[in-house]
Amino acid sequence: MNPAALSRKAALSRTAVLGAVGLALAHVGPAGTWLPGPRRRWLPGLAGVGRAGHIALTFDDGPDPVSTPRFLDALDELEVRATFFVLGARAAAHPGVVRETVRRGHEVAVHGWAHTRPWLPTPVRDARDVRAAVAAVRDLTGCRPRWYRPPYGILTSGRWAAARAAGLRPVLWSAWGRDWTADATPASVRATVTAQLRGGGTILLHDSDVTSAPGCWRAALAALPDIVTRCRQAGLTVGPLDEHGVVDGWRGGARLLGRHD
Repeated sequence: MNPAALSRKAALSRTAVLGAVGLALAHVGPAGTWLPGPRRRWLPGLAGVGRAGHIALTFDDGPDPVSTPRFLDALDELEVRATFFVLGARAAAHPGVVRETVRRGHEVAVHGWAHTRPWLPTPVRDARDVRAAVAAVRDLTGCRPRWYRPPYGILTSGRWAAARAAGLRPVLWSAWGRDWTADATPASVRATVTAQLRGGGTILLHDSDVTSAPGCWRAALAALPDIVTRCRQAGLTVGPLDEHGVVDGWRGGARLLGRHD
C-alpha cells in the first residue's frame, strides 16, 4: 500500500474513533445529573425541588408482595401518601399490590421495565421499555403516570428521549437513605436522609430489595416514622410528587442535551 493510501486509511480510522467517542459522550453525558450538587443547583426540577414547605416522599424498585404492603401499612399509620416508582415487569407480576397502592391513595410512577444498566446506547430498547412500563401502570391504575425515574438514577440521552416521547417527566431526588446496602440500619438511613434534607426536597427510599441486599428494606421501613416525624417537627408537610409543585425542569434538560425545544 502506497504512502497516500496509508495516510487516507489512518485518517479514516481517526475519524471512526472520534465518531465513536462522540456517540459515547452523547449517550452518557446526561448521566452527570446523577451528581447531587450540580443537579440541585443547575437542574432543580430534575432534583425534585418543589414547594419550600413540602417534602416529596418516594419509593423505588417495587412492587413486592412481601415488603410493599408493610410500607403501605406504615404510611397509613403515619397518615402520609407517597409516590411509588415501580418497575413494569414487577407491576405486571404483582398487579394486586399496585392496585392496593392506588386504593390507599398513593401515586404510581415509572421506574422503567427492568432495573437494567445503561452503559451501552440502546435507544430502541429504552423507548420500548418505557412505553411498556407506562402501559402497565395505566392498565393497572386507570391513570397515565406522570413521572419517570431511571434505574440507578442514571439518565442517559436515550432514557431522557424515551421518557419525553412517553409524556413522562424525569425526577431524581435530593435526599436518599442509602437503604439498599447490606449494612444499612434504621439509624443510618434516618441520619443520611436528614443530613441532606431541606424544605422542598424529594426523599428516595426503597420498598423492595429486588435489586438490593436481601432484607435491606427493613431498615428503610423502621426509619420511616422518625423521618416523617422530623419533617413535621421542622414544619414541613410530607406527601407525593403530585402535591410537591416540582419546578419546571424540561428546559434545563433540553439544554443538557443541546436541544432548544
